[in-house]
Amino acid sequence: TALSPHSYTTLRDEAVKLFNSLQQLESERDPVPLMQGILQTCLDLPPLVDEIYCQLVKQTTEPPVPGGQGDLHYWQLLTCMSCTFLPSPPVLHFLRFHLDRTESRFPASEMAKYACFIREALGKTKGRECVPSLEEILVLMRRQEMICTVHCPGAPACSVAISSHTTAEEVRGLWLCWVARELVSRLGLSQSPNLFALYEQSRRREQPVGSTTLLADVLTRFE
Repeated sequence: TALSPHSYTTLRDEAVKLFNSLQQLESERDPVPLMQGILQTCLDLPPLVDEIYCQLVKQTTEPPVPGGQGDLHYWQLLTCMSCTFLPSPPVLHFLRFHLDRTESRFPASEMAKYACFIREALGKTKGRECVPSLEEILVLMRRQEMICTVHCPGAPACSVAISSHTTAEEVRGLWLCWVARELVSRLGLSQSPNLFALYEQSRRREQPVGSTTLLADVLTRFE
C-alpha cells in the first residue's frame, strides 16, 4: 500500500531506505541532518520505529571498532530515538538487555555512558509532537541539556536548562524559583492564583504553551 503525505512509498521500501541511511551514517562527517531525517520518517511512519530500534541494536552489537566514530554515531542516533519514541514492549525488553550487556562488557566507555543515558531516557519518554531540532540532536549527542531563554515582563530574561522531557509546568517551577518573589511583589500578584503562563511567540503567531507540552517540541517548531 502506498503511503502519502510526504511522498513515502511502501513500508518495506522505506525500511530499506532507512537501512541504507544507517549504513551512510557510519561514515557521515556531519550526521545531524541525516539523523533528523531518520527520526522524521519514524515519526511519520510509526510502524518503522521498532525496525530502526532493532537495526540500531544490531549495528551496536559486536561492532568492528567498538567506540569508533561509526559505532558512536549509531549510539548517538539510538540516544535520539530513546528521547523521541518508545518501542513496543518486546523490543523494549530486548533493548534494555542490550544496554545492560554493553555496560557490562565496556564499563566506563562512551558506549556504556550512552547506554546509561538511554535507559534513563526510556523511563521518561512519552512521545513527541515533533522530532528533535538540530540543536537538540547536537546536545543529545553530548548527553547534555539545552539552554532555553524565558522572557518575562518587568524582569531580565531567565536562562533555563531543559532536557527532551521538560514540560512547561516544570519550567514554571524553575522560573518561579529564579524571579517570582520579586516579580509577584512588584506586580501586586501576591493574592492571585494565576502567577505564570508560558507563551511561544514567532513572527506569525503568539500562543500559550500547555502545561504538559514538551519545550523541546516548541523549540523544534521555531527551527
